[in-house]
Amino acid sequence: MEFLNDLNTPQKAAAEHLRGPMMVIAGAGSGKTRVLTYRIANLISKGIDPFSILALTFTNKAAKEMKLRIGKVVGDNEARHLMMGTFHSIFARILRIESDRINYPHNFTIYDSQDSRALIKDIIKGLGLDDKVYKVAAVANRISGAKNNLINAAHYVNHSEIQAEDKQAGKPRIADVFKAYEIRCFRAGAMDFDDLLLKFYELLRQVPECLSRYQQKFRYILIDEYQDTNPAQYEIIKLLGAMHENVCN
Repeated sequence: MEFLNDLNTPQKAAAEHLRGPMMVIAGAGSGKTRVLTYRIANLISKGIDPFSILALTFTNKAAKEMKLRIGKVVGDNEARHLMMGTFHSIFARILRIESDRINYPHNFTIYDSQDSRALIKDIIKGLGLDDKVYKVAAVANRISGAKNNLINAAHYVNHSEIQAEDKQAGKPRIADVFKAYEIRCFRAGAMDFDDLLLKFYELLRQVPECLSRYQQKFRYILIDEYQDTNPAQYEIIKLLGAMHENVCN
């Protein structure tokens, strides 16, 4: 394809790779995002259905720019069928479809950090905890860190190492806050930003037919800025890519 002539030799080799896992190791500003963009364009030009390609980025801006570039090469009509966006936006879109499988409404609310912290503040007050010890931001960060390591409230309570850390920090009741927070979110039909990863992972693990469906759908998975993935994102990609193993990062 003529458009691949815009790349240097190593970039072109990566963009032309069709099947099997691939890792692109490159320094900042060396054109890694460009390679992923051209690889997607090359896949489509080779007859790969855009619906079967999942491209994950870390910002909406990056996703928009990549889709525009791809559209210029293969046409906007083809590019618009790509499943491309941030981890959170893509998983939220799928969760809207499958949410009844994990007992959430399709129109579930997504709490931003301000919503989450307001709820945590209310829970800390309701439990009669000292808000100078259980500072809202610190508790919120602790809960967020747990979720990004795929630890829900039930696992948090039973995780001896985490419990020891909280006790040593003088905050042994973070688990109680986490449990109450999870219950309140569920009752409100709400997920926070971190839940979009955790609940999607739980969906894939708990509902085999959903895992099979999305493994079959996403034959090609490409991740921009892969080095920034957290444990939850890594485990999700490992699950989704297990069938075809066409993961590029």
